[in-house]
Amino acid sequence: MERRILDRGTLGEFRTFIARGNVMDLAVGVIIGAAFSKIVTSLVEGILMPPLGLVLGRVDFSSLFTVLDYSNGVPQSLAEAKARGIPVIAYGQFINDVIGFLIVALTVFLLIKQVNRLKRPAEIPPETPASRECPFCVSAIAVRATRCPHCTSALA
Repeated sequence: MERRILDRGTLGEFRTFIARGNVMDLAVGVIIGAAFSKIVTSLVEGILMPPLGLVLGRVDFSSLFTVLDYSNGVPQSLAEAKARGIPVIAYGQFINDVIGFLIVALTVFLLIKQVNRLKRPAEIPPETPASRECPFCVSAIAVRATRCPHCTSALA
């Protein structure tokens, strides 16, 4: 007998799986992460890299490249190399991406550190003993017992 992949039981399991909190949390995290990625890219390319490039001699990191094949001439810019189909290694964009990754990693680290700081371990109440000793026969008896089941002594 052939079993269909999407029968009613499978769809019910899928609905239960999607409705669990972990999947929804993951979806929200991915969406926020995508939005945060745009902010970090803007921060790196628009705010951090221009002053760093100025300090290092007016270098625009995103346009740094190395030509692999000089047979078609030497391009003056990365855009020209791409337009002419000249093979290049665009390591400047890689530098931008590494800096962006480090910013995201630092931000996530600081966020997790703060969340962990806010999560205080729940105070564990002191355990009440489940049994006590009979003062007459030194047997273990229940805390709420009024008479010892071993020696039948009356307990206070």
